Amino acid sequence: MATTEQTFHPDGRVELTDPAALANSPYANAELAPTRLPERNWTTYNYAALWMGMAHNIPSYLLAAGLVALGMNWLQAFITITLGNLIVLIPLLLNSHAGTKYGIPFPVFARAFYGVRGANFPALLRAFIACGWFGIQTWIGGQAIYVIVGELAGSGWTDASAIGGHPWTVWLSFAFFWVIQMVLIWRGIEGLRRFENWAAPLVTVAFLALMIAILVKAGGLGPILDQPSKLGWDADFWKIFAPSLMGMIAFWATLSLNMPDFTRFGKGQRQQVWGQIIGLPTTMSFIALVSIITTSGTVLVYGSAIWDPVELTRRFENPVIVTIGLIMAILATMSCNVAANVVSPSYDFANALPRWLNFRTAGLLTGVIGIVIQPWRLISDPSIYIFVWLSFYGGLLASVAGVLIAGYWLIDRTNLFLADLYLPGRRYWYAAGWNWRAVVATLFGSLLAVGGAYSNPGAGPFPTDGLIPFLKPLYDYSWAVGLAAGLLSYLALTITSPTRSPSATHAAPTF
Repeated sequence: MATTEQTFHPDGRVELTDPAALANSPYANAELAPTRLPERNWTTYNYAALWMGMAHNIPSYLLAAGLVALGMNWLQAFITITLGNLIVLIPLLLNSHAGTKYGIPFPVFARAFYGVRGANFPALLRAFIACGWFGIQTWIGGQAIYVIVGELAGSGWTDASAIGGHPWTVWLSFAFFWVIQMVLIWRGIEGLRRFENWAAPLVTVAFLALMIAILVKAGGLGPILDQPSKLGWDADFWKIFAPSLMGMIAFWATLSLNMPDFTRFGKGQRQQVWGQIIGLPTTMSFIALVSIITTSGTVLVYGSAIWDPVELTRRFENPVIVTIGLIMAILATMSCNVAANVVSPSYDFANALPRWLNFRTAGLLTGVIGIVIQPWRLISDPSIYIFVWLSFYGGLLASVAGVLIAGYWLIDRTNLFLADLYLPGRRYWYAAGWNWRAVVATLFGSLLAVGGAYSNPGAGPFPTDGLIPFLKPLYDYSWAVGLAAGLLSYLALTITSPTRSPSATHAAPTF
């Protein structure tokens, strides 16, 4: 069945009847246009492998290790991380649906609710956060390269003169790893898919090998699991649990928005849903358990929690083991970084300047901004990593997720008009290309979520009584507050103030 502009297939997927209808649109290019059906070929395994590649990485490892370093025992850290990933799976799957049904990336999906121009607001917000993540991952990968070369070259490399607080060889390693990733992203989305398919299993082996090595040194699993929590199960634990849970959810808050960038290539809803259910909670729980056991073991073996796996790998005396372990760490970092932190902002930046930027050039821009953000400062301490970086941006992006879920599922009932997402003056043009209701809802949700941002004395950039003191209690629940406030406020504003002109008269069936 077809309308004048879009075709509905029996499996529920929709495509433009004539792609040439967007040829003269200033808001379309080859990367942003809806994916044609023959190109939607990702299977359940592709999505599971994608999540394995994205979840089995050093920052994921640092999540669990950071909780142990903050005083949780293995069970408390495992519960916190597993619960967080089960919660974030809900908005992730809800927003993924549009990508598979219509073949559109996240910034185009956002146009339905923010406006064709207004979608640049959430897209660029998400893009700059991804740039921060790209920088963090690249810094970690560069450290691994620095250690590997140091094992082979000796003290002349590791004890090189310092620049900016680090040996100049660290900066060289950082730059080299940056270039490697830029080459991979230049190969495009299909090159990424092939890389993920073979890299993901190797990463799993590397983390398991590190855990086994620590188990041998610690005398088995028993002594590790017997370690008591420094926090107990009373008020000290619950004080840390809530903001830690929000941080765990926020870790994938970026992907909960832009997963349509990947699900647009899906063979069907079943493939992407099952691929993600298999891929995200299971692999994150696995890496959390490995990280918890390994980090807890370092307390027994070395007397303190070593939360950085690169630093931990350096403690082993055999240079072959160190080199192999860190090569795996580099693969893990690259696998996650290119998929999670370059693909999506590339679409986002291209959405802002579709005539000037394509997928590849926008990827280069992402890499440059990732350096400017100075990622080495963001992972200097576990409390800053979890409570400042993750909790703050999680609250911002949750309000965007609330708007998208309210608009797509509750207001539009999953019915979108593809051509109108790219053409001025149509259904999603609103007022000069902007829907003020979505912007206000996002700002309101963000204000409630992070307006009370606070830091413990000496542990972050925020005042101890919060940026806005009376909102301080909400900051411990930043992601949940942002999601609820964004969703409810957008729903209320849309119901009380009609949003669209009646110019689009053709109807679409619901699937």
